[in-house]
Amino acid sequence: MEKIIIAALAANNTIGFEGKIPWHSAEELRYFRNTTYGYPVIMGRKTFESIGKPLDGRQNIVISKREVQNSASDDIMVFNSLEKAYMFCRENLKADRVFIIGGGNIFNQAIKDADLMFISRIKNSFTGDVFFPQISENDWNIQTIKNYNDFDLITYIRNTDIK
Repeated sequence: MEKIIIAALAANNTIGFEGKIPWHSAEELRYFRNTTYGYPVIMGRKTFESIGKPLDGRQNIVISKREVQNSASDDIMVFNSLEKAYMFCRENLKADRVFIIGGGNIFNQAIKDADLMFISRIKNSFTGDVFFPQISENDWNIQTIKNYNDFDLITYIRNTDIK
């Protein structure tokens, strides 16, 4: 099962400010929806609560050690660890890929074992209080870059070379 981080981040690595995304890009949201539709999406509790409802057409999986608001739905599963969420996707959903969609704490955990990253690099900087982890050139290679009006989509693949 491929584990894919999908994230939009500002030029200064900001991914959030006061519980919200500090920009709006219909173009990037459309890319996100089209890419993740039909696949499980894994997110932290704060990300889920900031979205406010399950993302349609996707199994929503929330990582939390606390109770999750608005989680009484067939489209939402709650686990207390990323590993348990991966196991559920592999064994119960038979998923061939899963998308990790945030927030900062979940990205920090997932970047250690993700296979791919789809990073939408927004073309401006924004004030933030949550940031994407540093992308190590030792661990990741750029596979493709595609330019859009509002962002550049950079696809990273894990470096499997042994150094």
